[in-house]
Amino acid sequence: MFELNPIGTALPNATGPTDTAGAAADLADNFDTFLTLLTEQLQNQDPLNPMDSQEFVGQLVQFSSVEQQISSNQSLESLLALQSADARMSATEFVGRNVTVSTPNQALANGQAAWTYSLPRGAETSELMITDERGAVVATLPGEIAVGEHAVSWDGRTNAGNTAPDGVYTLNVIARDTDGAAIDANVRITARATGVEMIGEEVMVEIGALRVPAGNVIAVRESVS
Repeated sequence: MFELNPIGTALPNATGPTDTAGAAADLADNFDTFLTLLTEQLQNQDPLNPMDSQEFVGQLVQFSSVEQQISSNQSLESLLALQSADARMSATEFVGRNVTVSTPNQALANGQAAWTYSLPRGAETSELMITDERGAVVATLPGEIAVGEHAVSWDGRTNAGNTAPDGVYTLNVIARDTDGAAIDANVRITARATGVEMIGEEVMVEIGALRVPAGNVIAVRESVS
């Protein structure tokens, strides 16, 4: 007697998160095999011991379930593709405008770099460290201790008294309360968006030499000439 189990080869592909087109093709091939085996088995079954029809019904139900899952995955992939396209189109509206972005990174250009940071509560001590793209500390500045938002302007001067080259730098706010516990500061920059780029599946907003995820943009304003 034939053993009917074509579902076993269809399920691994059908339940995967990718290649739904391949899974659908595999399922169709397995369904054809299933029908061939079923026909062959019915023709050669023992008349005195006929096969249980519930087995066939169970297999057909499994095929139907897998087919529906593949269809759902295909619909989800289409929806994600539409959302990705919509995100890219929406991000193009940033170009030419001033955007406020939640990021500690900022581009130093022509000896100017600016950040803002906010403290959720008052600090006992506060220090600002500016690091380069390799993580090395290039400048140390005094920080504010009052609760609220504070502006930082850096002219590119390093601790050694030199002028740092243009590039991307990171502001690190080291603030501690009276118990010595660290206070997390929210660091942001505001600058003119110059472009939009897709990197993998993520939409990135270009701000000069800096690229930040579009999801980090928290405000958009008209650029003032």
